[in-house]
Amino acid sequence: MKQQSTINEADIGRRIKSLRNEKRVTLEELAAQTGFTKGYLSKVEKSEKAPPVSTLGIIARALSVNISTLLGEDTTTSSICLVKKSERSQIRRTGTSVGYSYEAVAHKFKNKLMEPFVLTLPVHAKRRVLYQHEGQEILFVLEGTMRFHHGAEEIIAEEGDCVYFDSGIPHFGESVGDNAVKCFMVIFNSGIS
Repeated sequence: MKQQSTINEADIGRRIKSLRNEKRVTLEELAAQTGFTKGYLSKVEKSEKAPPVSTLGIIARALSVNISTLLGEDTTTSSICLVKKSERSQIRRTGTSVGYSYEAVAHKFKNKLMEPFVLTLPVHAKRRVLYQHEGQEILFVLEGTMRFHHGAEEIIAEEGDCVYFDSGIPHFGESVGDNAVKCFMVIFNSGIS
């Protein structure tokens, strides 16, 4: 069985900087397009700060690429792709206080309109981080129980439940109980190219 690959977070920052320079976009211009500060973007490029997938989506849209390009995933020109479980690339954010991990499940498909991942929410995260980005999102709970915050609303989603929401509203999920939550997550943004 082929071992699952892990995406090197340092490469993501270098790739963002390379794409930004290739497109002749300054840090100031990228900051204006994304709403992030120049300092934060500099930390992302220097890999001092591991960005969540939602942040990668905003940066990717500003650079006119998709998230998979930032992750450095191989792409195909076929109209279909199969990614075996053993071929999933994993982004671990265990070095941060959030501790989320993402597995890219369709990284081989070029020019996706949707970005699908398997998301794992840790047990007892030390810190809560609100996410907000253009588009819509789906979280389908595969394992565990999740408390999901969307604006002023709070819901409990259990195994087999699906949350579909406007990702332009601040949101975050957290594990309830003593087990991590695993979700199938799809981010859709019509601005992704």
